[in-house]
Amino acid sequence: MELNGVKEWMDVRTARDTVDVLVIGAGPTGLALGVDLARRGVDALVVERSGALFPGSRGKGIQPRTMEVFDDLGVLDAIRATGGEYPVGMIWQDGRRAGEHRMFDPADTTDDSPYSTPWMVPQWRTQEILFARLEELGGRVAFGREVVGVVGIEEAEGSGGDAAGDDGAGVTVEFASGAPVRARYVVAADGGRSVVRRALGIAMTGETVDPHPLLVADVRITGLDRDNWHVFPPSADTGGFLAICPLAGTEDFQAVAQFPEGTDVDLSLEGIRKTVAARSHLAPEDVTEVRWASDFRPRAALADRFRAGRVFLAGDAAHVHSPAGGQGLNTSVQDAYNLGWKLGAVLSGAAPAALLDTYEAERRPVAADMLGLSTRVHRGETRRGAATRQLGLGYRGSSLAVETRTELPDGALRAGDRAPDATVGGVRLFDVFRGPHWTLLTVGTDEEPRALPGVRTARVDASEKYGSGVFLVRPDGYVGWAGSTTRTLPAYAATVGLPLG
Repeated sequence: MELNGVKEWMDVRTARDTVDVLVIGAGPTGLALGVDLARRGVDALVVERSGALFPGSRGKGIQPRTMEVFDDLGVLDAIRATGGEYPVGMIWQDGRRAGEHRMFDPADTTDDSPYSTPWMVPQWRTQEILFARLEELGGRVAFGREVVGVVGIEEAEGSGGDAAGDDGAGVTVEFASGAPVRARYVVAADGGRSVVRRALGIAMTGETVDPHPLLVADVRITGLDRDNWHVFPPSADTGGFLAICPLAGTEDFQAVAQFPEGTDVDLSLEGIRKTVAARSHLAPEDVTEVRWASDFRPRAALADRFRAGRVFLAGDAAHVHSPAGGQGLNTSVQDAYNLGWKLGAVLSGAAPAALLDTYEAERRPVAADMLGLSTRVHRGETRRGAATRQLGLGYRGSSLAVETRTELPDGALRAGDRAPDATVGGVRLFDVFRGPHWTLLTVGTDEEPRALPGVRTARVDASEKYGSGVFLVRPDGYVGWAGSTTRTLPAYAATVGLPLG
């Protein structure tokens, strides 16, 4: 029996072994990037060392900003249908309910932010949804393709060649089995132990967030309701907490347990039964099945670089988070969202290769900030509040953020900010933005919107969130350029590959 995706890929590519983009890793990062590239018509291949998608729930929280990304990528309806809101935490003491605890600070849904709170979806389900969307768009994942080498690293350290890669430059990736693949660009989304990152010699700088090992497991349990996230605080006898959370849209619970430093965590059914029984009022036999289990030590680390020539690092290959605060998967998906449109623009020949330099310049500072936030949440130094929702992230310091208006009031929307949603005159802006295009938005001004190839135009009355002006919104939903008129827009457009004529 052929591994899913391998036979189809080999049938298509028997005559050539070159793709425009090779994405290594079929986790949320690689699959999201694959979806974005597929909808842009980029010749891309996602490869995965395992024979199937990741089976566990580990990254189960989808933050509001990532919900907006998923809306644009066409998977939000499936995400919402299969998941649910986070349950209220229930603290137990001596077999009795001792009080409630809300995991996240409350937030209201507003016109500019339609998704206000995190949505719980087990990671395996998120990946299934992204995989289905990728196949729907004509993309493919080749499973059972373990990377063993990256050839031409010296070449990858060069300038990157011309915009469309017509010089034939590229990177060759070798596998434990099967033919090597040569790609114009490679994206390493192969996790915290990234083989590609190590082959490139890129170091990770970081720290141990907590020396105490953690167990995380997807289990079937009887004797607990599914209305609460059940928390059993540590005691002198147990040496660590136990938390058991019902996984929305499934019959499973996710169990997380902390152990004393140096513990060799037992991942077997009997070992997990013993842990649950020792730390709760449940009996060992109440744990009826272990569907997936892993152990780890919370760590925060950041790659010294996110790029080496034609090779990019994304997701856990570039930054490793504590799971506290739910920042890892979300920051990773947003890496892909930032990189996808840039690769598409450069590969099409529309934009200069220098556009790809902005990936590291924009994403590495964001990852550093989110690492710090995750660590503070883990250590109890801050709550899971507005910052964890990631709606306030932006790129004001980027070379792609050009603000030409002057004397703006405090709090005004500026170039580099997330372009908020709004409904003005019956027009919902997220409906206008949705898709792989740029959007030229004229708000509350008589300025006539220009007709631009590949750019959607919209004109609305003045909006509280936008004020008035002209806004060029990037494909990833951030304001790239803002002005009172379009007079200086052509100079900006040339840097991002928009033909203004």
